[in-house]
Amino acid sequence: TGSSDPYCIVKIDDEAIIRTATVWKTLSPFWGEEYEVQLQPGFHSISIYVMDEDALSRDDVIGKVCITRDMLAEHPKGYSGWMSLSEVDPDEEVQGEIHLRVEVLGSQGSRRLRCSVLEAR
Repeated sequence: TGSSDPYCIVKIDDEAIIRTATVWKTLSPFWGEEYEVQLQPGFHSISIYVMDEDALSRDDVIGKVCITRDMLAEHPKGYSGWMSLSEVDPDEEVQGEIHLRVEVLGSQGSRRLRCSVLEAR
């Protein structure tokens, strides 16, 4: 139909912790959602999956971005910007990007992740 029903799932080390609202019938969703969650001291990566909700079958993965602990360490004030989606299934072609703001707050003993899922295209 030329449109999707996109939503995002944010995972820390493969554990889903956040699900955004679904934006119906669009290829340019705007979420504008901000979350703050506790971050385990030994975490390795944060993955954001862009999904297409499907009422009749399993939801499709449109693409994902992965932000490693090392990438966050290179941006001590946080990362903000557009990131290209990469494929989850090597047989699927992926186009698009997502606008995120990701920041680690606090000290080693009590760190929190502030994640803003803004929009996609």
